Parts: sequence; C-alpha cells; structure tokens
Amino acid sequence: MDIPGTTASRRLQRAAQALGVDFFGIADLTGVAWVTEQGGPGLAAYPRALSVGLALPHAIVDQLPRRDQRAVAVQYRTHAYDVINQRLDLITSHLGGMLQRLGHAAFPVPASERVDDERICAVFSHKLAAHLAGLGWIGKSCLLVTPEQGPRVRWATVLTDAPLPAAAGPMAGRCGSCDRCVSACPVGAFTGRPFAAGEARSLRFDASACDAYFKAMAQADPRTAVCGMCLYACPHGQRASARLGPAGAR
Repeated sequence: MDIPGTTASRRLQRAAQALGVDFFGIADLTGVAWVTEQGGPGLAAYPRALSVGLALPHAIVDQLPRRDQRAVAVQYRTHAYDVINQRLDLITSHLGGMLQRLGHAAFPVPASERVDDERICAVFSHKLAAHLAGLGWIGKSCLLVTPEQGPRVRWATVLTDAPLPAAAGPMAGRCGSCDRCVSACPVGAFTGRPFAAGEARSLRFDASACDAYFKAMAQADPRTAVCGMCLYACPHGQRASARLGPAGAR
C-alpha cells in the first residue's frame, strides 16, 4: 500500500494518541554512529525511529524520597516501571503492525530490556531517539528531559524503513547551571558534565556504580529495589507536578 510519508505519519500519530501516548516524534537515524555501536549494523539499516513516551504518575514519583518504605517502593516499581513498560510495548507492537500493513519493515524495540551486562545497556537508546525526534534534551542525569514533564517519562521506539518526515533536529539543552540530579544521586554516579553528541557515556555517568546500588537493594527484596532520585530531583518535573495543585505537589 503506497501511502505518502506525511499521511502515514499522521495516521501513526493519531493511532498512538488513541492508545494514550503523551509524546510522539520521528527521528532521522541516517548516519547516527551510536545506533551501530550499540545495536549493530542490523539496527543501523533502519533510517527512521518512531519515539513514543508515557508520562509517569507525579503522585507516585513525588513519594520517592520515602522509597525506603516498602509501600512507596512497590507502588513506584509497579506503576512507574512494570505497568508503564508493558503499556509502551503494547503501543509499539500496535504501531509496528500498522507500519507492516502499510508495506514497510518495522522493528519494535522493547521498552526496558538490558541485553549487554558488560556495557549495561539495551540494544537501542530510547532516550537518544526521543532527543533526535526533538522531544527533549539529554540532561546531566543522562535522562531525556522534556519541557512539559521533565524527565518523568518512559520511552519506547519503533524502527522502520518508512519514508516518514523526521524532526528538524534535536532540542538544545536547558539544564544550565542546575545540578540537582547530580547532588541527589545516592552513589554519586553523575559527573555533572553536560551531554555532548559523540562523547562516551562514561564521561557523564558511572553506570556500574548505579548498577551495583540496585543489585545490593535487590538482594534484600527485588520489589523494593528502586531509586529514581535523579528523576525526582529535576525541577522541570517538580514544576509539572506542582501544576496539578496540592494533590500533585510535593
């Protein structure tokens, strides 16, 4: 079925919105080195990425300073991680099916699945795809920060060869001198260095320190192994929560 790219992108966006997404964008992956470096030449063959995001429940994120309480940790683990990742995977499966019916290859990437324990990474970076799709910037926490919800968003991606119109380019960073996420990290995993395309993640983030922290918590109880303090501390997300009124404020 030959459908113009702009028409197809509108259909995909409407379908995504009907499925409840809060963010939708299209990234041009042509010539982006990190796709090959992280996922190999197979993934680099896809020139476009559909990026979708779901906002996390502010009322749950705002409880994270009390994450040592089991009820808070389990609530966050369930509704800000497990359930929302399942929703994202269902959405990308649906969008991938649409693309295939339109005659294009589609590769839905799992919302949150590590495939490389040595590098501590997934097969593809959803955050960088959302950045290239113009949906936000990479903050000092290495999270994707949106103007609307801060970093309080989870992401997933569908890779495709469909000739969809992509965003003009990534969004410029807006962290400035703020380093609240850096200070909030319990293991000091962030260096405070701003994101720069092409630089190694290790210059900004000690992933092994973060991973060891989670493993230590998981030994006690996997259901209460949560942190998210970098996500909680970002003022962009806190302002979004405060806009909900007293019930959503900290």
